Amino acid sequence: MNYFENLEDILLTSTPKNKFEKFEKFYEKFLANKLTYDFSFEPKALNEPSYKSFMKIVLPKDVKIRKYFDTKEGKASLLHTIAHIEYSAIDLALDAALRFKNMPNDYYKDWLEVASDEIRHFLMIEQIMKKIGYKYGDFEVHTNLFEAMKRTTTLVDRMAIVPRYLEANGLDQNPKIMKKLESNPDTINSEILKALNIILQEEVDHVYKGDRWFRYACEKENLNVESTYLELLEKYYPGSTQSKKPDMNFEARKKAGFSCDELKRLSNKEECF
Repeated sequence: MNYFENLEDILLTSTPKNKFEKFEKFYEKFLANKLTYDFSFEPKALNEPSYKSFMKIVLPKDVKIRKYFDTKEGKASLLHTIAHIEYSAIDLALDAALRFKNMPNDYYKDWLEVASDEIRHFLMIEQIMKKIGYKYGDFEVHTNLFEAMKRTTTLVDRMAIVPRYLEANGLDQNPKIMKKLESNPDTINSEILKALNIILQEEVDHVYKGDRWFRYACEKENLNVESTYLELLEKYYPGSTQSKKPDMNFEARKKAGFSCDELKRLSNKEECF
């Protein structure tokens, strides 16, 4: 079984059930060192997300925001949003493990581990959705995460933008959602809270892995980590370094590898708590 060929097949598989079954078999062989590595294999360029066949895709501005966590539809909408982030993150991790070759074995191990975590996260959220009568695909979605994956074709860019920017933003947003759920206590919200707490803790490690390989890529290219990161944020998301985030989750971001200098600059705070 060739690592790159089979991993590409998993990435391109559209339905969650089939994707997860293929990944489980593949990951078991990877951990048992039963794969071969043909580094001449050229992965296909991805032009559309794997979920296109069963999801209603709209522009980000057209995604309906349902904020009421005390209604069944509001809960379902929140769960669906989280599920879509997790499903997209599965493909992002798979692509990171596929797209970049001749890396240390720890690199592939890290991103396949992330994919395994994201699958588990998706299944946790999907199970809660099913309890209230909804499924993945019942609401419209956008392709922002896929577009970021498609645009970032170098290791430096991918590690900076996907884990160290987009996923790191989740470290800031997750606690806000948890507070809103805590203010509307019921059985389902308690289940969502439990799942989000697990996701938050494990996403810190995912961002840390991105930080690790971003620093590795910068060192290989003799680039300054902090200035390169800021330059890439402006390249992909103009104005993002000027939009200060006073509610940034310093504790989680520091655990994930961000320096105090970076955090103070990104949040416009004078102290790094």
